[in-house]
Amino acid sequence: MQEHDHLEDHDRGLNHDLEVMATRTLARRKLLSLFAVGGTGALIAACGGGGSSSTGTTSTASTTTTTTTTGTTTTGTTTTTTGTTTTSSCVADPTETNGPYPSDGTNTVSGVVSNSLTTSGVVRSDIRSSFGSYSGTADGVLLTLKVKVVNTNSSCANLSGYAVYVWHCDALGRYSLYSSGVTSQNYLRGVQVTDANGEVTFTTIWPACYDGRWPHIHFEIFPSLATATTQRNATLTSQFAMPSAVCTTIYNGSSLYSASISNFAKVSVTTDGVFGDNTTTQIAAMTPTVTGSLSAGYAATVTVGVAV
Repeated sequence: MQEHDHLEDHDRGLNHDLEVMATRTLARRKLLSLFAVGGTGALIAACGGGGSSSTGTTSTASTTTTTTTTGTTTTGTTTTTTGTTTTSSCVADPTETNGPYPSDGTNTVSGVVSNSLTTSGVVRSDIRSSFGSYSGTADGVLLTLKVKVVNTNSSCANLSGYAVYVWHCDALGRYSLYSSGVTSQNYLRGVQVTDANGEVTFTTIWPACYDGRWPHIHFEIFPSLATATTQRNATLTSQFAMPSAVCTTIYNGSSLYSASISNFAKVSVTTDGVFGDNTTTQIAAMTPTVTGSLSAGYAATVTVGVAV
């Protein structure tokens, strides 16, 4: 059973969120445009986000090809030439709503501003347990999430020193700090800073599918840890779309996610109120690549393109 309807009047939950997203969708469709990139004819669409604290951005793509040629001379007469070609491509992720449960300083719970970004202990890699003055651990199928942040305006260069905030619902579709039963928990929320490779890794659980939404993970990108104090400082606010095949396996294979089965059967990524108006290229970029199993857990990798 989903428990998203127990907020104060000013935190009106999923139905309000969907109405807002529907309104934003109309505006976002007007922003879609196609760009020719590097003479290759690659097409990337522009897409702005919905929600009370999200703004539209322009999607761009960057493709760079590097060719290295090495000459080796043997027996004085024979020369062997070896060519190595490396191609990297990245898409600027579209802005999406931060939703009604962000705890990023943009809304309130019971009249008090909720902001996990300023709570001591939020910078951590394992986000399954609550932190600070809270205690408790979210149960669910293990997920290791590696996020790589790159600059689409600089040949997909790694962005080091950027702060990444992620949060998502638990196996019952509840958001800590907001949903009934977990208002005294702040699990499944955390921040990390990208390394020299532009990467961070979180240990978490697979999110549920609650009514009306495709399974997803929220994230915000900040130019530094020092600026990661409110969503208003974010360079990008968006969401990851969880891959369908793995969702099916987990929801049908783990009793913890039994409520997700019927919810998942009623939604598709292309009709989702958030992901539905994105291009195929954008949705592919927003969907992590996942390997693993129910028994061993899953490992997901995803690249976030930011135009800076």
